[in-house]
Amino acid sequence: MNSILKYSGFFILLILLQLLVFNNIQFSGYVNPYVYVMLIIILPLSMPSWIVLIIAFLAGFIIDAFSGTMGVHTFATVMAGFVRPWIISLNMTHEAADPDTSPSVQNNGLRWFFLFAGMIVLVHHLSLFYVEVFSFTGFFRTLLRVLLSTLFTTFFIVFIDLIRSRR
Repeated sequence: MNSILKYSGFFILLILLQLLVFNNIQFSGYVNPYVYVMLIIILPLSMPSWIVLIIAFLAGFIIDAFSGTMGVHTFATVMAGFVRPWIISLNMTHEAADPDTSPSVQNNGLRWFFLFAGMIVLVHHLSLFYVEVFSFTGFFRTLLRVLLSTLFTTFFIVFIDLIRSRR
């Protein structure tokens, strides 16, 4: 029960941060940080995939509803939740801690967490920006947006996780 309340509170906090702060950050149209993806990243490694997909759908739907983006965030977040088990299996090494714990810098180490978060964010951003554009015109421009936004989003997520771990 305690963990449900903790994740619910963090869910609300990240959604509010995204809607009120991070949606207003844009650096010349190339960098758009989407930190709400951290919801998918910090769920326990052993959580069933269907629960992850439901949480991903709800998070993306809420962001779409308040941003007026008609489903692109829902699609991208569900895609990130869908590939999460494969990314976990790719990243499972001796550095990974107990599967029942939540991924974090404190539990898994900075390198592991950065790679894990970066890969999930990359999948999310590839899905988001290419569905948003829905064209291969300007393919490399969109790819540059994906890479820069992935880098900034991953740094924000690691920073938020470091703050969260200290508490």
